[in-house]
Amino acid sequence: MSILIYAAIVVSCLALLFSFLKRTEVKLYPRGNKKMVELSDLIHHGALAFLHAEYKMLAVFIAVVAILLGVFLGVNIAIVFVFGAVLSAIAGNIGMRTATSANSRTTQAATKSIEAGFKVAFASGSVMSFAVVGLGLLGVTLCYLIFQDPNILFGFGFGASSIALFARVGGGIYTKAADVGADLVGKVEQGIPEDDPRNPAVIADNVGDNVGDVAGMGADLFESYVDAIIAAMVLGVAFMGTNGILIPLALSAIGIVASLISTLFVKAKKKNIFGAIDKGIFAAALFMAVISYFFLVFFLGNLGLFFAVVAGLVGALIIGYATEFITSPFHSPTQKIAEAAKSGAGTNVIAGLSTGMLSTAIPVITVCAVILVSFYFAGVMGVAISAVGMLGTLGITLAADTYGSVADNAAGIAEMAGLGKKIRERTELLDAVGNSTAAIGKGFAISSAALTALALFASYIVVANLSSIDVVQPVVIVGLFLGALMPFVFSAFMLSAVGNAAVKMVEEVRRQFKEIKGLIKGKAKPDYNKCIAISTNAAISEMIVPGLLAILAPIAVGVVLGPAALGGFLAGAIATGFLMALFMANAGASWDNAKKYIESGHFGGKRSDAHKAAVVGDTVGDPFKDTCAPSAGNILIKLMTIVALLIIPLIL
Repeated sequence: MSILIYAAIVVSCLALLFSFLKRTEVKLYPRGNKKMVELSDLIHHGALAFLHAEYKMLAVFIAVVAILLGVFLGVNIAIVFVFGAVLSAIAGNIGMRTATSANSRTTQAATKSIEAGFKVAFASGSVMSFAVVGLGLLGVTLCYLIFQDPNILFGFGFGASSIALFARVGGGIYTKAADVGADLVGKVEQGIPEDDPRNPAVIADNVGDNVGDVAGMGADLFESYVDAIIAAMVLGVAFMGTNGILIPLALSAIGIVASLISTLFVKAKKKNIFGAIDKGIFAAALFMAVISYFFLVFFLGNLGLFFAVVAGLVGALIIGYATEFITSPFHSPTQKIAEAAKSGAGTNVIAGLSTGMLSTAIPVITVCAVILVSFYFAGVMGVAISAVGMLGTLGITLAADTYGSVADNAAGIAEMAGLGKKIRERTELLDAVGNSTAAIGKGFAISSAALTALALFASYIVVANLSSIDVVQPVVIVGLFLGALMPFVFSAFMLSAVGNAAVKMVEEVRRQFKEIKGLIKGKAKPDYNKCIAISTNAAISEMIVPGLLAILAPIAVGVVLGPAALGGFLAGAIATGFLMALFMANAGASWDNAKKYIESGHFGGKRSDAHKAAVVGDTVGDPFKDTCAPSAGNILIKLMTIVALLIIPLIL
């Protein structure tokens, strides 16, 4: 079985090689004319400036935490913690650098054909996705190979979770402050189009798409990916011995191979561009299921674990496409929200809230079904393996999600560079495909996070030596309520941060339109850097308190109330965090696409009263879907569980 460890290392290196080759391919495409290059460089340098400021702060945090871990839990834990943090940061950085260099290249390729533009954007997304799975599997495997202790891997997961939290929180605040400011003043007050170069916040808005949805999403799913593997390894050694440690590594390697093969099926055709990525996602799930069958049934003789893998794969597909149906402008739920905007902003917001709340049903029922099926066939280990299965095809699903951010930037550059209606329509179509893939990606990310958190929770029960958690006990009920409270408090900090930053952004954009003579007529240039600085400073300053809250809260509950209460705390946080994330993500995406549905010519089109109302709804939804949902629902619940796993030996 030891050969599986080396096979995992080889496959992860293969993923990194593929990522490198795709990055090289992207750089070979032409960047476009002088104006396109200038705009792309502004976005690229703005994104790097934010990351540099963020990483300076994170370097101090990582150093302090590493010292504390070394003192209280041992040097080895501190080493793997730093290693996990560094790999997570590298994965997000690689993806963002590629995405910001691919945006104008995608626009330029779209001048030839839609298919050419699609090819560049998807290649860019593949750089990010295979860097994430390659670094994730390689990091976990090397740590186990060196230290031979699966429990020490919780330090690696903690490092990944820490970077993911700050990347998601900081990136989310950055992007939504810019987006809200650009929309409220540009679209509503000045009546200019989205991505109009006269808007001072337009570059900051495009930068935000990269620091939030590329670097942030990369770190987020890197964390989910490695945490799922680690939880399955810890449960595996408890229930199956050494084989149980190696099975998650092997399944993750199989998922990478399946994702690599599935990229061959992603080919855009003008008549069916929306189905191009779908083919790759279905192909990856099918290939992983087939290869896993031969490994688990023929090689290991374990049919139960195979059913757990299939449950995870099927669950991911159901949730992804249910989310796409609910949030797509081509289907009735979002169209009804757009229609509600005819009566004003209030009815538009009410319709979006209703749709978001109802949208939680299918994902929750699906996750429940995955848990029951996987537990029936393979016990607690099966639940953890279903999470590995759900994340196994991350190589293709994350590529699809990152594609959306590149396509969005490409559409913005086409507008700002004045490339004409034909090219703008092509890039808008690429962006529309990206909106669909982003919805699938967010549903997938949130649901996989819930399953991963449950697998980590099961690991906590094992490590804490708890046979059960008695909810009749007062301290457990207190822990349950405190945990359920956390996503609400965390989201409140996020919304407040976006609101505060958006106020500053709105004031600055208004000031520039008022004071810069000729700006609204296009005869003067806005000060883009001022808006970039506002988003950067707000994100860096506002991300500290919620980050510390996520780390300190489980420590306080565990120390004061004990292991059982801490278990209740984690259960409450997972339940409300999962539901809140689904509600906010889907409501936000529906508001966004309802606005775009009106902009496409329905209910009066752009500049109509319905459009202005829909912009207000989208303003509410922006921090919902891109700040609160991924931070509170994806990362918070996993980070707190990882912290609990690290401190439980000290509490015991």
